[in-house]
Amino acid sequence: MALFMDRHDLAAGLTAEDVAQAHARDLEVAGKHDVEFLSYWFDPDAETAFCLARAPAAENVAEVHEEAHGLVPNEIIDASEDTVLRFLGRIHDPVDHTEVTSAFRTILFTDLEGSTAMAEELERTVFMTLLTEHDLIIRRSLVASGGREVKHTGDGIMASFNEVAKALECALAIQAGFHARDAEGGAAYRVRVGMAAGEPVDHNDDLFGPTVNLASRICDAATPGDILASDVVHEVGSPSGFSFGDQNMVFLKGYSRPIPVFRLLGR
Repeated sequence: MALFMDRHDLAAGLTAEDVAQAHARDLEVAGKHDVEFLSYWFDPDAETAFCLARAPAAENVAEVHEEAHGLVPNEIIDASEDTVLRFLGRIHDPVDHTEVTSAFRTILFTDLEGSTAMAEELERTVFMTLLTEHDLIIRRSLVASGGREVKHTGDGIMASFNEVAKALECALAIQAGFHARDAEGGAAYRVRVGMAAGEPVDHNDDLFGPTVNLASRICDAATPGDILASDVVHEVGSPSGFSFGDQNMVFLKGYSRPIPVFRLLGR
């Protein structure tokens, strides 16, 4: 049995209770199609829903939805349980509409500039000590803000957050942590941070594929020591009291048009 995640673009006006009722009908007929539903998410603002299920094939998942209520998925992708857990957190099938949550997540990348040169110039034990200290500063900030480490990139970390505000708090904590460490003297860390936010299935075969790619490219575009955020992160974070610099249009690798980014200044 494989694991699948699907995306439903819903009609305007559907509520969490409507989606919960549709999910209940899915559960009633799922066994006929050898499908086991594990969880689902609903975002009323974006009018989207996402289901996580085990099934022999993607077609089985679509058949359940078609028979149960006719809300056929717009997209279905393969997923792994480990990846879903890292991006979305604990898998929990809502008991009723009051427990339904959004699958919208913020993705954060860090990057240590000059890590390759450092590895070549320093003794291995010295470099590994510096890298361990670098990882510890970031991971402490992740734990404090409720972030989940998705993967270690070698000279940085990719993380996922349920809330934009928590991701912004983490980014500022990472920045402050390295500023404090550099003030102590010794080897300076030149760390950049990039952030973007979005939904798990978006016309792409990878979980959070477009959001991960955008966050990574924004991180690449950041000046070491700075934090750059996408327009969505800026839009959601600003009302929460975070301050940003002016919009800057930048050309990112893999994008045909300039992308708006905002420098995070503080809170």
